Formats: sequence, structure tokens, C-alpha cells
Amino acid sequence: MDRNTGTEERDEPLLGSEREEFRSRWQGIQGNFVDDPRQAVGAADSLVAEVMQALATTFSEHKQGLESQWQRGEEVATEDLRVALQSYRSFFNRLLKT
Repeated sequence: MDRNTGTEERDEPLLGSEREEFRSRWQGIQGNFVDDPRQAVGAADSLVAEVMQALATTFSEHKQGLESQWQRGEEVATEDLRVALQSYRSFFNRLLKT
């Protein structure tokens, strides 16, 4: 529950189909730690950077879609904007919980 609005917070995945690939790669990194800790930490750093870039790309594409509608003079439905804001709020709140 979002304490600011009284509405239920969405915990939808922030990433699409690549999320399972990222998880699989993370498991591999953890498994390799014992044999090569330095390489595992380097791989973890690279993977985290890649995940962050994927998140940024996801939000950028969504924003471009909304801006594209505005530039064509189309009206963006308030419901679409509400859903977009909820997505940003959910992402923001999850980032601050870490």
C-alpha cells in the first residue's frame, strides 16, 4: 500500500524478457566466485551496469512514446499518464528501499 495516496503500489517487473537472462548470468557470476573472485566481482559490476542501462532504456522508450503523441498534437489519455506516473513512483520507491 502506498502510504501517500492510499492506493496499492504496483510491483510489476521493471524489465521485460531480458530479466531471466540477467538472473541466469547473476547465478553464473555467483557460482564462479570461489574459483575467481576478482573476475566474479568485475563481471558483477558489468552486469549491474548493464541492468541499469536496460532500465534507463525502458523508461526512455516509454517517455519517447508519450512525447511522440504530444508532438503529433495527439491528446494523451489521463489514464496513460496516471499509469506512467505510477510506474515511475514504483521504480523510484524500489530504488530508495535498497
